[in-house]
Amino acid sequence: MKKLRILVTMLVAALTLCTLSATQAEARHRPVRPPAAATFTLNAKVLDGGQQIISLTIDTHRLRIKPSSLSAGTFGVHAKGTNPYTSLDPATVFGTFDVDRTVTGVHLDKRGRIVVDLKYGNAPDGTNVDGASTFAWANSEGRNIMLDLAYTVTQKQPITLRDGRSFTFSALKQGRVSDPEVDAYGSGKAQGMKYRLFKPAARGNRPLIVWLHGGGEGGWSQAYNNDLPLIANRGALGFSTRTAQRIFGGAYVLVPQANDYWLNDAAQGYSARLKKLIDGVVKRNHVDRSRIYVVGASNGGYMTPKLAIDSPGYFAADVPIAPVVSFGGTTVLTDAQLTVLRKTPTWVVQAKNDPVVPFEANGKHIYDVVGNALLSAYDDVTWNGVTYNGHWSWIYVARNDPKNDHGQHIWQWMAKQSLHKHFPKHHHR
Repeated sequence: MKKLRILVTMLVAALTLCTLSATQAEARHRPVRPPAAATFTLNAKVLDGGQQIISLTIDTHRLRIKPSSLSAGTFGVHAKGTNPYTSLDPATVFGTFDVDRTVTGVHLDKRGRIVVDLKYGNAPDGTNVDGASTFAWANSEGRNIMLDLAYTVTQKQPITLRDGRSFTFSALKQGRVSDPEVDAYGSGKAQGMKYRLFKPAARGNRPLIVWLHGGGEGGWSQAYNNDLPLIANRGALGFSTRTAQRIFGGAYVLVPQANDYWLNDAAQGYSARLKKLIDGVVKRNHVDRSRIYVVGASNGGYMTPKLAIDSPGYFAADVPIAPVVSFGGTTVLTDAQLTVLRKTPTWVVQAKNDPVVPFEANGKHIYDVVGNALLSAYDDVTWNGVTYNGHWSWIYVARNDPKNDHGQHIWQWMAKQSLHKHFPKHHHR
């Protein structure tokens, strides 16, 4: 009888185990309950043609996802970029969009989050494509404007977890825009102007590079966005890359923003205000006062030599890019003013086919009048097989391409300039 009870007990236990095993197997293949709505980040990168959204990162709530279950067909992405300013005539705003983004792949990052890679890049004429841009152009205002971005992500296929269960998100909500290069810059305000500031990792007194943006990145009646001077092109960001920081031994990068146009100096007093703003940044940080450099493009290419002219002996070097000397029939920098630049090492960069600022009357004119300046005169603006608008010669400086007769590139040349050293000899590219 005792043996019978033991056999019955064993049989019941076996049946229980079988039932549990069947239940567990069924649970493994049963879709899990979707979590609360997950949030995705818009990952951005500044290209030579401006900032674009290049991928999305979905917070997976630490789910253990099987990587092989992810593919380009797992998600669909739709992007809408709208003009937030109702006062602007839609016919004058170029770059808004309402399109499906092309998904090029899906993978997990090191933290196990889902990354949806998107097609991005520059068209042959340098414009942004595929609805990837974060900003548009308002022709009536002559300004870039930040777009309101609305991304919709749809899960088209279930995801498999490592335990074999399938999974579908209940909802996916848009989060913030993340651009590590841009986010590395802090924000500030002085002299009635906003600015962004990159601080080097290196300790001790370090050089300061001042980047002055073009006309499209200034403020206007309805907006004063402090991101545009960093995201419209790589002019400033080039100097905070690892390569540039290594060449300069660590450098601060200061990016002030005009309330309107730097060319409106007569009314706004930008030169004097910028000098005070820079002085304040120098005072509050560990800046090597003998190595302050000013670099600017277009409108900023006017204000760059203007600052050096108005404050001789302050800047170790100035680099005007596609600079404005004569604008709309008005001379904004006289020959008498330009001769003051002989006291400051100057390197002019411009494309000969510049359709906005004629080369001969502007960049070439500075070079001719100053006499001891350097000049990099390019036939056009072509980089990595893409030919851009001839006005965009700042692309070359952002890539450290200009070089003098000794083969020394412009960043290395700048880094060697100091108020304690003699002026460089005359070279021509």
